[in-house]
Amino acid sequence: MVGIVACVLLSFVTAVHSQVQTAFLEYMQTRMGSLEERIAQWHDHSSRYSSELRDFKNQVLKMLENIEKERDTVRNELENSNVRLDRLEREVDYLETQNPAPPCVDIDEKLTELHQQKKKKKEKYEKLTGCPKAEIEENVEPDVMLSPPITRKSYCSDTISQVNAMKILKRFGSSSGLWTKDPIGNSEKVYVFDGAGNDTVFVFSRMKEFTLSSSTRKVPRIKLPYPWIGTGHIVYGGNLYYIRQDEEFQVIKFNLTTKTIVDSAVLPIEDQVPVYGLSKYNYIDIAADEEGLWVIYATRENEKNICLAKLDPGSLGIEQMWDTPCPIENAESAFVVCGTLYVVYNTKLPSRSRIQCIFDVSGTISTEHVPVVYFPKRYGSHSSMKYNPKEKQIYAWDDGYQILYKLSLKPKDELY
Repeated sequence: MVGIVACVLLSFVTAVHSQVQTAFLEYMQTRMGSLEERIAQWHDHSSRYSSELRDFKNQVLKMLENIEKERDTVRNELENSNVRLDRLEREVDYLETQNPAPPCVDIDEKLTELHQQKKKKKEKYEKLTGCPKAEIEENVEPDVMLSPPITRKSYCSDTISQVNAMKILKRFGSSSGLWTKDPIGNSEKVYVFDGAGNDTVFVFSRMKEFTLSSSTRKVPRIKLPYPWIGTGHIVYGGNLYYIRQDEEFQVIKFNLTTKTIVDSAVLPIEDQVPVYGLSKYNYIDIAADEEGLWVIYATRENEKNICLAKLDPGSLGIEQMWDTPCPIENAESAFVVCGTLYVVYNTKLPSRSRIQCIFDVSGTISTEHVPVVYFPKRYGSHSSMKYNPKEKQIYAWDDGYQILYKLSLKPKDELY
């Protein structure tokens, strides 16, 4: 009996185990089939994505090729435009030289009436005598004079009409710097400041020595007690006025004969910013003209426009200050002629410099009265421009080239 029960139980257990194995195998087959389907889908998606990525890559390559071709085309057009522009500039300069602008002359009514009276008298004389009348000047009464002789003011009253010529002297030093002469006295020495931060001034005895020099080994030099900053210095009356940056910006007055500091001063200017948008190292630019020394600067309070001040060369005191309408943005340099500030503008990619804004402290003229004056095309950008009132020339430093610009001046009242 027990054996029968054991056999029955064994048969039952075997049957149950067989069913469990069958169910497990079916489950595993189902899962494997699901995984195979997912793997197949992944392969399909991967193939499609690879194909799309390949197509996108080909499209990008074609676009890059087209962009490269267009860039070459634009570059060629730009080069051709530059060639045409240079040709036009030369033609315009030639035409301006050959055909200067005619002066504007208003004919006074009294002069016309006087001319008609003389003509009638001449015709009457010829009719009565039968012979031509000699051209004899008649005395004109004071009440019929055209106008009294123009009495020039004691101070300078001229303005720039055009830049007549450009002369490239040589290439010396780094891209930024300053070269100048003393406009006071008869000294022919040329002073060269290489760089926007240095303490050594090269001194050439005359212009010819500077242009012919091939090295600076034997050139006399002056070692300053403090290094300068920027290119806003000036030589005036035997003294060098230069900018030193310590805790504040200082104007140092240095005697070039005794090689000693005569005086120094901190200008009453707060929160200074670079005065020229295209020259970030110039915070103060000292300029000289027929009326003395000037300070060109800018402050955070009036950070959009350039400011001007009159400097006493003896005491280094500020005599008067002005806020000008000339913007700092794209300003390259500036100088003063006859009490008028001329601001030179350019672009970040150097092009042709131009005087586009002026400020006359006397109020005689303004930017509206003066046409834009262009400088001849040159190498890069001006790091300094110093006007010499005795020579009527600008000493400019252009990307390492030392250049002279000859100015043509005319009275301010002729602009009206």
